[in-house]
Amino acid sequence: MDVIHRTLPRARRGSELVTRQVAGELLIYDRNSDEAHCLNSTAALVWANCDGQTTIAEMARLLEAEMKTPVADEIVWFALTQLEASSLLQETWARPPKANQTSRRALVKRLGIAAAVSLPLVSSIIAPSAAAAASCLPTNALCTTNSQCCSNNCADNGRGTFNCT
Repeated sequence: MDVIHRTLPRARRGSELVTRQVAGELLIYDRNSDEAHCLNSTAALVWANCDGQTTIAEMARLLEAEMKTPVADEIVWFALTQLEASSLLQETWARPPKANQTSRRALVKRLGIAAAVSLPLVSSIIAPSAAAAASCLPTNALCTTNSQCCSNNCADNGRGTFNCT
C-alpha cells in the first residue's frame, strides 16, 4: 500500500475526554468507559499530533525537536500501538507488519539504552464510578476505619472485630 493512501492516526477528541497536564505527563479521563490514562511526554506528544494528517515520519521529527535526540519511526509506531490499545484513537490505520510486533524490550535492544528514555508509555486504570466511589458500609457491617461507614463510626464490638454503628 502506498504511504500516501494510508489512513493516518486520529486522536479521539470531545467532551467525553477530560485532559490535564500534570508534572510533564498528560492525564486523560474517559467519561464513557471510566478509564484513566497517563501518557508520558513522548506518548502525549504523539497523541497531540494524531490529527489524521501528520505522518509517522513527521511525528518522529517533532519528537526529535522536542527531545533534542534522534527518534526512530519505531518509537512513534510503538506509541500508536499503545494509544490504540487504550482506545485513545478514533480509527485504525495501515501499519507495516513489523510495527505490530515490536515490544518495549525489543526496541531498547535494537535502538540502545538511550532510546529507553524516549520510549512512550501509556498507563491505564479503570476508575470507579462516582456511585461506587461514594458508597459506604451500612450499620453492623465489618469495618476497619471510620471512613468506611455511612455513620462515620467504626467501633469495637467487644469480640475482637469492628462494626459500623
